[in-house]
Amino acid sequence: MMRRLLSLFTLALACAFASPVLAENWPHWRGPAFNGTSPETNLPIKFSKTDNVAWAINLPGDGPSTPVIHGERAFASVAAPDNKLLGICYDRKNGTELWQKHIATDGPSDRRSNKAGPSPVTDGKTVVFFFGSGDLAAYTVEGKELWKRNICQEYGDFSFMWTFSSSPTIYGDLVVLPVLQNTRPYRQPKFKPGTESFILGVDLKSGENKFKVERPSAAVAESLEAFTTIIPHKHGDREELLVAGGDALTGHDPKTGKELWRWATWTPGKIVHWRLVPSPIAGAGVVIACAPKGAPIYAVKLGGNGDISDNGLAWKSEGGDLSSDVSTPAFYDGDFFVLNSDRRALSRVTPKGEVVWSIEKLPGRSKYEASPTVADGKVYTINHKGEADVIDAKNGKVLHSTDLGEANTGDNRPSVVVCQGQLFIKVGDRLYCFGKGNVN
Repeated sequence: MMRRLLSLFTLALACAFASPVLAENWPHWRGPAFNGTSPETNLPIKFSKTDNVAWAINLPGDGPSTPVIHGERAFASVAAPDNKLLGICYDRKNGTELWQKHIATDGPSDRRSNKAGPSPVTDGKTVVFFFGSGDLAAYTVEGKELWKRNICQEYGDFSFMWTFSSSPTIYGDLVVLPVLQNTRPYRQPKFKPGTESFILGVDLKSGENKFKVERPSAAVAESLEAFTTIIPHKHGDREELLVAGGDALTGHDPKTGKELWRWATWTPGKIVHWRLVPSPIAGAGVVIACAPKGAPIYAVKLGGNGDISDNGLAWKSEGGDLSSDVSTPAFYDGDFFVLNSDRRALSRVTPKGEVVWSIEKLPGRSKYEASPTVADGKVYTINHKGEADVIDAKNGKVLHSTDLGEANTGDNRPSVVVCQGQLFIKVGDRLYCFGKGNVN
């Protein structure tokens, strides 16, 4: 009997040591919890183009989109030099290309970006790619096409001054996508006059509409336009889809798209040029929206119904440091991490709006428009030139900085991805994987 117990103890001990360290997927642009964070541990602190590199590959094109990862597969959206818009699947362990899909062909519509701005999204079985051309396509993770459609052909050209780049979100059996746009065209020949902004909910398996609901706004001109992504969140017993744009924050029923509540506005004077880029971020009972171009951050109480504009505001930031024109904040360890893309400042902020620490200037020399990633007690940032930083989340100390850019790197916007104990960083047309990882 004693020998049997000893054998069982030995087996249990062996299994304990053989168990992998916690590993998490990164299936959405903002990670597994839609908030820019992950429970991953043992992540790299120091790395460079030549140090701690697991693998590095050249992509057939570039784009502002962030890669996503599930299991053994990594997915990327890129725009090739010949204007082909590609959805690509790579082996997460070694960077080998597993399959590539030519989804559309369409050139850039402005000088600072291309139409591979939206990031792909996956649930581990299906991967969905979307492009600024309006092309929305779903494949199995093995590369079999499930469905494909073009939103612009169905509902008219998007009306944005800059290239539309909202990313799709998978929530349950739905793909949800916001189209918060102007009511007049710029250069769009097939824009349908009078078109309202809308939220689209598509069946993940079939690609057919589950809902298409108008999302009205009192904003005017360019302030109607948003490049934000829909963020799912559960507050209490209520699940909702959070949408920011058009000078307002709204919460929607995930099943029908129906608006549940609305808070407005950060521009009562109806400023005409306040397009919105940062997506909403929720935590600890509030959802925050970063008003553009040096304006404050607004924290709105969750749990409301109807128009909560008069009593829904929890707090707003004072001064210009706590602001973000482009980067979406992260929520980690009970606090928000806000990157001021113009001032190159990073702050940790409590849900009550108190600043825990702030870095007045990050080490990099150019703008930081990529959204921060926080995991394993570290904040990962990267700027337009490909200069990456690692910051201690507790005290704001800079732990490491490195330059991953090339001579022609500019306007680099993909966020740092953490998965399986490694970092995945896309800089221009180069994709790096850093660290040994938690699993083989």
